[in-house]
Amino acid sequence: MNVMSKKIDAALKDLKRALKAHAEVVGGSAVSLKKAQRASSKVTATATAYAAAVHAKSGMGNPFDDMAPPGLERATLDSLSAERDSLHKRLTGPIDIPKK
Repeated sequence: MNVMSKKIDAALKDLKRALKAHAEVVGGSAVSLKKAQRASSKVTATATAYAAAVHAKSGMGNPFDDMAPPGLERATLDSLSAERDSLHKRLTGPIDIPKK
């Protein structure tokens, strides 16, 4: 029998509820932008909480890391990732102070 931790189980239930609510909001004939954004935000928050619970229990990484946002091409995502990594390297690396 597979027993989940209570925190993972609770986070999973919250995520399922958020996904169901999201599907109900965006699956209708008239979609309210405000409601859709709120529902999307709730899905994001609960997915983050689920990933944190999994990491705290098992040390495993975020199961959603490889998900590509819809609408962006792989080349754009790769370019944005490279830019992010470059900025991170510049901001966290040694500071180059020019001599006078």
